[in-house]
Amino acid sequence: MNSIIVALLLAASTAPASPACKQASPGLRARAKISCAAARQAALRSIGGKHLRVVSAELEDENQRVVYSFDIARRGQTGVDEIQIDATSGELVSHKHETAKAEAAEKD
Repeated sequence: MNSIIVALLLAASTAPASPACKQASPGLRARAKISCAAARQAALRSIGGKHLRVVSAELEDENQRVVYSFDIARRGQTGVDEIQIDATSGELVSHKHETAKAEAAEKD
């Protein structure tokens, strides 16, 4: 059991840093029941595979529902997968692929 914990801690310490979850508007963190880290893991599990990198992370209100929104890049693939995880239940809300062009337009 201790060796598993040590292995997990080592893996976490050598993993590249992920961006912190930004809060889109005040008060959202108080409404969230799961942490950004737990939501990030759920988002990564939902798309699976290797060579994934969280590009951005945000806690936001989508249609009266508090969600964590993650843009995840996959090495060798253009664009990002936008994954939304419910901030109260941890369930997958949506998954859509955004092209590089759509992603750039969203930032404007």
